[in-house]
Amino acid sequence: MDLYEYQARDVFEKYGVPVLAGIVADTPEEVKAAAEKIGGVVVVKAQVKTGGRGKAGGVKVAKTPDEAYEAAKAILGLDIKGHVVKRVMVAQGARIAEEFYFSVLLDRANRSYLSLCSVEGGMEIEQLAVEKPEALARVEVNPLTGIDKDKAVEIARAANFPEDLVEKVSDVFVKLYDVYKGEDATLVEVNPLVRTEDGDIIALDGKVTLDDNASEIRHPEHEALEDKDAADPLEAKAKASGLNYVKLDGEVGIIGNGAGLVMSTLDVVAYAGENHNGVKPANFLDIGGGASAEVMAAGLDVILGDPQVKSVFVNVFGGITACDAVANGIKGALETLGDTASKPLVVRLDGNRVDEGRAILADYAHPLVTLAATMDEGADKAAELANA
Repeated sequence: MDLYEYQARDVFEKYGVPVLAGIVADTPEEVKAAAEKIGGVVVVKAQVKTGGRGKAGGVKVAKTPDEAYEAAKAILGLDIKGHVVKRVMVAQGARIAEEFYFSVLLDRANRSYLSLCSVEGGMEIEQLAVEKPEALARVEVNPLTGIDKDKAVEIARAANFPEDLVEKVSDVFVKLYDVYKGEDATLVEVNPLVRTEDGDIIALDGKVTLDDNASEIRHPEHEALEDKDAADPLEAKAKASGLNYVKLDGEVGIIGNGAGLVMSTLDVVAYAGENHNGVKPANFLDIGGGASAEVMAAGLDVILGDPQVKSVFVNVFGGITACDAVANGIKGALETLGDTASKPLVVRLDGNRVDEGRAILADYAHPLVTLAATMDEGADKAAELANA
């Protein structure tokens, strides 16, 4: 779960990371009142979970409460990369002398943590990595020891911080790692981390991504941070049913059992779609090992609720759950959904009791169901039907 900037700021403050005053507001009137309370120069910042806010006009400096009011009128309702601004944060202004970058994240490829750090902050990190890779220090962080003072100093020096700043910034790095560890995050990023003209180090803009796997048991309080109104309704529906679902932009709905198989299916469908007017996968949906009628019905209900979906490819390899159980699950799902199941399904079964599974679906002879012998054949047929 990605946090909004104001939520990240509050979490930072909880762990002693130096931040400036910030008040969230939903109307221009609330923004004006917040600016009056904070006093002096403030910055009105759109609260959306995407980058590029400044370039899109979502960040404005206001010297007076009246200017803050006008800034809010311009920002609220603004569309930034498909995200409509419904809330802003009124942040205390800062006299910035220098801007830096710091992050700690989960490095899945190396099964470790990674810290990225640079004395050149403020710009998008992807842009910095491409244009000036030498300016971005990459320091592996051992999950068992984390970032203590010595490690923080190592990171600061690797990023070429001047020696007179190493002590100050390293203290902040340790506190930011405390956020990462304490909240079970997969990303804690500050861009920019600034030195003010008074010499203070301040986390001016933060991004935090929390590990959903830790939320239910270790951090039930994280549920209060979730913006249910902003969630994709199909993803919310899938989550309520306990399904691993991610919505994509294509036309072929995908259901599979096992993340690896589903990922492979996405690739095969995308490849097949090149021969059928460029149709693409519409989602990632892993139903796991139990393909019961209830689970299959829940999955199909989510996928068929996507108006972009024109066909569905069910690609299942029978292992612990045999293919005949999967076939009965598909049959039961179609009976459960009734008339709401109105889009063609291509089904490929393989593995344990595959002949029995195929026989069940062949005997069922549902007009929407087409059996495919191989993954490639199924992907091609699903793409063909979506294009038609």
